[in-house]
This record gives sequence, structure tokens and C-alpha cells, in this order.
Amino acid sequence: MINRLKNKVIVSVQAMPSEPLYLEKCMVAMMKSVVKGGAGGLRVAGVRDVRNAKRLFNVPVIGLTKPDVIPANWQEIVYITPELKDVISLVEAGADIIAFDGTQRPRPNGAKLEELIKYIKINKRISMADISTVEEGIAAAEMGANILSTTLSGYTMESKSDNEGPDFDLLKELVEKTNLPVVLEGRIWEPEDVAKAFSLGAHCVVIGSAITRPQLITRRFVQAKNRIY
Repeated sequence: MINRLKNKVIVSVQAMPSEPLYLEKCMVAMMKSVVKGGAGGLRVAGVRDVRNAKRLFNVPVIGLTKPDVIPANWQEIVYITPELKDVISLVEAGADIIAFDGTQRPRPNGAKLEELIKYIKINKRISMADISTVEEGIAAAEMGANILSTTLSGYTMESKSDNEGPDFDLLKELVEKTNLPVVLEGRIWEPEDVAKAFSLGAHCVVIGSAITRPQLITRRFVQAKNRIY
């Protein structure tokens, strides 16, 4: 499964319940569109979308869970697949790869990161640790994570940054300091970002907002009208 991701562009097809595209038929249509466009895998949130992705497509499916409403203090807390019950639901839904917050921050209800990774391994699935710093990546690797992803760089208190682009420095360091496949994810907006990621040793690249979040794509163009050239 890890080899199937090698040198692929994975597309994150996600929407919040409050957004129009969250409708099941919309999510399925988006998945069909990106797979037709060449996506080598799908990253989706929730049991519903994991099941549909597995049922309809012959590509690796990365599954995760998120709350219906992201808390205001989202930079301070663990909310991506935070507990064992979330992992269990994704395994039962058929996800090939389970993505989870792989930082060292406290998890809700006393959940332990080691327990999540162990359960994923026992059930013969691949574990993907979303991290924000090199130290977190190394720690997750030592706990037995199979894949590291830069997903949370810039989105935690430990990694706050004004950088509007991908964290290539974190990618490079993780490639150099761990023996695991490293995924570049987060703030990828240009095709050149993908090419650079692979040149730095990325195993694969995950793109979300630039492809599947029309409200964010639109906002970038609207904001551009205020720029002075």
C-alpha cells in the first residue's frame, strides 16, 4: 500500500457539515472528478466518505475523523482522529491508511498516541502521523508510525508561522532524519510546489484546498484584487 503511494498526487476531498459540498452526492462527485484527473489516492474524513471511496475507486484511501465543528482553539488541541474509537470506526469502514494527529499534545479522554498506532498495526492497516515539527515526527516514528505527513505545520501553537506556502524545510528535515516515507501536505497551491516536493524526497503529495475547496479558491482570487503591482 505504501508503494502504491510512491510519487503520487493524493487529493484530500473534504468538507465541513455546514458547507454545501458536504452532501454525499457532492463528495462522491468530487472524488470521481479528481480520480478521473489522475489522483493516485484519496484522503477523506468520516465513515460515510471512507466507505464510498472504497466502494467506488481502486486507489488507496486515507481515512480520518474530524468534529462537525472545528473548535475556536483548534491550534491548541488534538481533533484529527483523536481517540481509539475514531480509529476503530475508520478500520471498520475499510480505510487502507489511518491518518491521525501525531503531535505530542494531550489527547481527549486520556487517549494515548501509542495505543492508536498499535491498534492500526494489529489490524494490518497503515498509520499516517500528521505532525507539525521535526521532533514530533521523530517521536511518532519511534512509536511505530508507518508514514509521516507535514499536515499540521503552521496549524499548531508549536509551529505557528506566517509562511503562506508549504513547509519544505520540515519535509527536507524529516526525509534526512527519519527512515520513513514523508508526505508533503498543507498550503500547496501551485504545480511547482509538487515538483519541488518530489525533488526534496517526498514520498507523495497531498493537495486539498487548492482543488476541492471552492470557497477558499475563490477567496484567494477576490483578495488578489487588493494587491498593488
